[in-house]
Amino acid sequence: MWAKLGAQASAAAVSAMVPAITAVDRRGRPLTPGLLYGDARGRGVAVGASSTGHPAETGEAVEFLRWTAKEAPTAHGYFSAPAVANMALAGEPVVDFGTAFSTVPLYGANGWDPEICAACGVDPERLPRVEMMGTSIGKIGNAVLAAGSVDAMCEQIVAGADEEGDVLVLCGTTLITWAVTTEWREVPGLWTIPHTAPGRVAIGGASNAGGLFLNWVERLLGKFRSEEVDPRRVPVFAPYLRGERTPMHDPDRRAVLDGLDLTHGPSSVRRAAYEAAGFVVRHHLDLSGVDAKRIVATGGGTRVEGWMRALADCTGLPVHAALVPEGAALGAAFLARQAIGLETSMNDAARWARTREIFDPDPAWAQPTAERYARFRQLADSGAHPLA
Repeated sequence: MWAKLGAQASAAAVSAMVPAITAVDRRGRPLTPGLLYGDARGRGVAVGASSTGHPAETGEAVEFLRWTAKEAPTAHGYFSAPAVANMALAGEPVVDFGTAFSTVPLYGANGWDPEICAACGVDPERLPRVEMMGTSIGKIGNAVLAAGSVDAMCEQIVAGADEEGDVLVLCGTTLITWAVTTEWREVPGLWTIPHTAPGRVAIGGASNAGGLFLNWVERLLGKFRSEEVDPRRVPVFAPYLRGERTPMHDPDRRAVLDGLDLTHGPSSVRRAAYEAAGFVVRHHLDLSGVDAKRIVATGGGTRVEGWMRALADCTGLPVHAALVPEGAALGAAFLARQAIGLETSMNDAARWARTREIFDPDPAWAQPTAERYARFRQLADSGAHPLA
């Protein structure tokens, strides 16, 4: 996203999802499919990695590199999505440290690991150069190209969810929950990461119950006349169409629509889908142990009123929907400004946070959603897998 100085475009930065990888030729053009987190070709567990957990712990990026190098052993390089974009924009295959560290153990404190690279049949020199986010890495005409960062990181720096008890919920294709606290704690099934704000830690993780799931439900239901839904007459959706990431780390888990009967119309089923996303957030918060006080919601899903209302009802928390849903682009713009000296610290990005609307929990839905959440947890804890 461009950072502008007056009417003149002065800088840009790229933000992208991780981990991702493709093989490229000398001009940086992809030669193989772009593998993105959750792809089955990352299922093999790398040496020294765990079989469950964060993609950096499972070695998913390592397996992506191994598969890609096998498919294109003579490729000029093996680039993540930001490196492909930066190469196309300014001729330099560069990524930021956040993007690089998302590939742990492939990348560590000493850079690209030569032993792991060798085990994948790759020379580390064929991987992107790594720079600090918000620094200049090239030129696009007269404009500066800055090192951006991971989409979730860019969203975080401009969201304003920096105080203890704040919960950042990224309502995109993937649903991501980060509960903010002041103490480092590790919770089985969840991820703990440093927050961009000093003295803060974020606990949570990613779920497949975001836009990918909700858009599928909308396509399945098709066009219909919306009707008022009785708070007591909603089925329970376990939203695992594509397995689940945190806290289950189970790619084989599958969806369940529980308690459906002839009295339920499409409006009730859609509400059940929105509640499923809300219950996933509540599940993360329950496990985290953080005393949550409010949700800061960002991403394209904040434009969907039904989703935002269900998120408030299911968690019992006020939902502050961001004024600019495209937080990843907004955060990238802030980093671009850093590269040209218009900003000095990422900690200043919180001043960009704005709220479009606050959605408060509806008391009429409190008890019914609490009962359905209990059933949701039963379904989640028991698991659901394909029939043998």
